[in-house]
Amino acid sequence: MKGRRVPLTGLLAAHAVSLTGNMITFIALPLYVLETTGSASLTGVAAFFAVLPVVVGGALGGVLVDRAGYRRTSIVTDLIGGATILAVPVLAVTVGLPFWALMLLIFATGMFDTPGRTARSSLLPEIAERAQVPLERAVGTFEALERGARLVGGPVAGLLVAALGPVNTLVINAVTFAVSAVLVAWLVPRSVDAERTARDGSAPPESTSYWHELGEGLAFLWRQPLLRAITVLLVLTNFFDAAWTTVILPVFADRHLGGSVALGLLVAAMGGGALVGSLLFGVVGHRLPRRALFVVSFLLCGGPRMLVFAAEPPLWACLTTVAVAGLAAGSINPIIGTVQLERTPPGMRARVFGCMGAGAWAAMPIGALVAGVTVEHLGLAPTLLVLGSAYILVVLSPLLGGPWRHIERPERSAGSAPEPTPVGMHA
Repeated sequence: MKGRRVPLTGLLAAHAVSLTGNMITFIALPLYVLETTGSASLTGVAAFFAVLPVVVGGALGGVLVDRAGYRRTSIVTDLIGGATILAVPVLAVTVGLPFWALMLLIFATGMFDTPGRTARSSLLPEIAERAQVPLERAVGTFEALERGARLVGGPVAGLLVAALGPVNTLVINAVTFAVSAVLVAWLVPRSVDAERTARDGSAPPESTSYWHELGEGLAFLWRQPLLRAITVLLVLTNFFDAAWTTVILPVFADRHLGGSVALGLLVAAMGGGALVGSLLFGVVGHRLPRRALFVVSFLLCGGPRMLVFAAEPPLWACLTTVAVAGLAAGSINPIIGTVQLERTPPGMRARVFGCMGAGAWAAMPIGALVAGVTVEHLGLAPTLLVLGSAYILVVLSPLLGGPWRHIERPERSAGSAPEPTPVGMHA
């Protein structure tokens, strides 16, 4: 049994290391821009270039990930992403780093990091089946690691930024990319990609064009009302979340709580709460009604924290608020990830997940830009009040029914791989 779980352990460890390193960029980038420019608007521009690759790389990279194989893609993208993020501190301490060059390197890093994340999540069904672990538990653990990365990486990044400066801490992120690549190469067997290809009897031939395969992924997503509904909801909520995480929270911490250390603690508190929520989902989530849990979690994690912060509370109250929000948020991504894996054919995962991710993230660059301009001209408190109220209204939409009635789990034995509906792909 222990041997069966080595690939799953390796995949989860690589994911945890990569995400922990990314928290350094999440903390360091906006503080570096604020330090060098003093502008909330330019902080929004930086956030735009950090988020845009998720949209572009997710939409266009899925076909390449499906073709190259999930294991190989995870390794290669980690190595390239590590090199591009390492270039930031190298240039900054040698020839100088103008703002446009920083944006270019951050964009390039995101373009490779996004397909890598997609590849790791796409490996889960086969890896979980080898380990004889229920898919929902594997997905819950996978998502819990992202929360754990916030818990560990947030305060560590805040301390590193305070000690070394924002840009120099990015060296640590480059190292985590390399460690993630080594873990996948060492512990995840090459045969996993072969198993996925063998299981997907409708996999397209190599002669099929890139655009045809991309169109198949889009067509499949369009024919799935529930996946479409999830994507639309995420477009709206991610707009608000991007405004919160990339602009509002760094500016709030800088203006009212003292800067990088407070920001790291806030990110850690959110991640800690979400880690607990994700772990709880991994234990009992497969026994709970999904739609009710989904709505309640979304309702508690989004709008209320913004309304509380609008009152400019002290640090302890801010930490309590984001911890509760994180606890509620812990089950959202595991539910979404499980539904995606249940309903998507093995050979189309990267394309479908990439298209969903690109759609869900499409409004995030706009949210970052809008937040920067709005905070600059309207102020923090009014911006928080408007966004928090709108967030609450949006996340109640699954209660209206429609495709959301089908979010409940299909009848299948625990630990078995999902059997996706045939989608008429060319043999």
